[in-house]
Amino acid sequence: MTDEAVQDIERYVSARLGYAQVSLTDSWEAVLSAVLSGPAVLVIDGFDRAVLIDTRSYPARSIAEPDLEKVTRGSRDGFVETLLFNANLIRRRIRSTGLCFAMHSVGTESKTDVALAYLEGSVNKELLKKLSDTLDSLHVSSLTMGTKSLEELLLPKRWWNPLPAFQITERPDVACSYLAEGHILVLVDNSPVVLVLPCTIFQFTQNPEDYYSSPSVGTYFRLVRFLCIPVCLLLLPVFLLLTTCYPEESARLGLSATSGLSGPRLFFYVLAVEFILDLFKYSSALSSGKFSGSLSMIGGLIIGDIAVSLNWVSVEALFYGAITLLATLSISGTEFSDALRLYRIFLIVATGIWGLPGFLISLGAVLLSIATTPTFGGFSYFWPLFPFNGKALSRLLFRSPTPKAQPIKPWGRGRVKKS
Repeated sequence: MTDEAVQDIERYVSARLGYAQVSLTDSWEAVLSAVLSGPAVLVIDGFDRAVLIDTRSYPARSIAEPDLEKVTRGSRDGFVETLLFNANLIRRRIRSTGLCFAMHSVGTESKTDVALAYLEGSVNKELLKKLSDTLDSLHVSSLTMGTKSLEELLLPKRWWNPLPAFQITERPDVACSYLAEGHILVLVDNSPVVLVLPCTIFQFTQNPEDYYSSPSVGTYFRLVRFLCIPVCLLLLPVFLLLTTCYPEESARLGLSATSGLSGPRLFFYVLAVEFILDLFKYSSALSSGKFSGSLSMIGGLIIGDIAVSLNWVSVEALFYGAITLLATLSISGTEFSDALRLYRIFLIVATGIWGLPGFLISLGAVLLSIATTPTFGGFSYFWPLFPFNGKALSRLLFRSPTPKAQPIKPWGRGRVKKS
């Protein structure tokens, strides 16, 4: 076959364009989308189909370990902003014929590529179909903030549900472990973050460091993180409640505040400590790595000492606030810990204004907010505690040895609820 006499376009593509990823299309919409996103389009006179030739080179940063999911041992790679590279990182770890990537396009203007990664033999087909139909039905101009924009489009939440409804990760090893358990990954082009579906509240207590340590050490630190959740949520509100409403009992428990402090004054101290510690956390997180360590340590010592000297905060409130901050930093999921911070501020304000009734009512409102957190597909946010699955719950609470870490088949969670 010569180039001057093309009689069969499919044979011509196979013979002459085998070095690149090519496809044929008869849709002008597909041709325009290809031209705008980078692939070249070859149009041959006499044929009603165009040839799409993907010869793009992808600008990308180097693959490095994510800052928020560091481990002392294990791989040092992480997802980047290029979807093709992220798919290769997953394929490198799971070399199975059942690994599938279903492509979708979201956004009338941006036409952002979104890929659903799953294992054919273990995925929940109902959840996969619901997710695919939802992606195809989205009406939005562009995904301005990448994965976060898609997350809010997939599952709109009310303002009183601050807890995250999607598990996110930037580590390929974590993503592949979820794939092996029957989960679905959502990869968005231009975003290094991967969504994991379905999601439960217990997933935010997991950390890859658990599996790079021995089972006993991993179990210990996992239980420590579980303990940090009530400490993060309740320590400062309970301290404020006991010292203002029950000073004698709080003195016996060692939670006493400086003598002479009135309820409103201590309330102001606790709010000031909450604000100061949050200010240190975010300023050190957003500053350059060269200064973040010294800024958080030296700045904390100097400002804390001056604040106590000027009688702006009490030593006790600063101490319990520091413990709360340490407990918050030990929780793996940043979105989860930030939601707990909002709950804690709500508890502090209600307790400071209304005392014991305010604490009880606000605590009930917090528990109601947690219980009504929606999930994609309508699965229980508290699985495997409700509905109860003893084996799955033990795997979440305790770090199991590798032969028992993954179930033989995916855990059943019931049917997908229709919205």
